[in-house]
Amino acid sequence: MIAADQRWTVEETFQAVKNEVGFDQHEVRKWISWYRQTTVCMLALVFLADVRCRRIRPHHPAP
Repeated sequence: MIAADQRWTVEETFQAVKNEVGFDQHEVRKWISWYRQTTVCMLALVFLADVRCRRIRPHHPAP
């Protein structure tokens, strides 16, 4: 994978975190508050990804 592809993946992930779990809705005043907000957002994103993977059934083509 080339660097441009990796950057695209990272940018898509940041956009998903901002849109889905409110990563950009926090005003940082202290490091501990930023750390807590980031941790909660990342855990929420992992939870949503897990639910999505469990809900989407793999497509098996008919024989």
